[in-house]
Amino acid sequence: MLGTQVRPLVDIRAACPGGDEERVRLFVEGLSEATLAHRFFVGPGRPSASLIRAMIARDDRRDALLALRGDTVIGHAMSHLAEGEAEIAVVVDDRWQNLGVGSRLVHTLLRRASVRGAAVVRMDVLAENRRVLAMVRKIWPSATIASEGASVEIKARLAFAEQGSVGSPLTM
Repeated sequence: MLGTQVRPLVDIRAACPGGDEERVRLFVEGLSEATLAHRFFVGPGRPSASLIRAMIARDDRRDALLALRGDTVIGHAMSHLAEGEAEIAVVVDDRWQNLGVGSRLVHTLLRRASVRGAAVVRMDVLAENRRVLAMVRKIWPSATIASEGASVEIKARLAFAEQGSVGSPLTM
């Protein structure tokens, strides 16, 4: 496990539609069954071309970030902005979990979303994903968590961006 090593350099950058499809496809294909289920709510399978395109799409409502070690994608985050609310989804390669990669992706993604007008973050999480639920309770203690069968919907206000707790967002 990488946790006992010196943390190597990880770059966070915006996804490039037309340039990152293969990197993201390889990343998704390398995820464990458990990680696939936690992120996509489905089991293993080859990711479709339309899924990969959706994961790297960026426009006035959608944003996508990659965490890279060299040229290898080790994490992905995306958001969709509507009516001041940013819906987010994040996934990190199993070998890189618990090393801060997901937190960096979330902070950067939400900072970018707040610049675009988001005041609220929303995400759907499998009820069994205790690690993410614990992180949410720690970062956003006032978040609302509503059960919806096998998943829970989380909503929280984006106060951190106003406090300047993270560096400036990547160039839009």
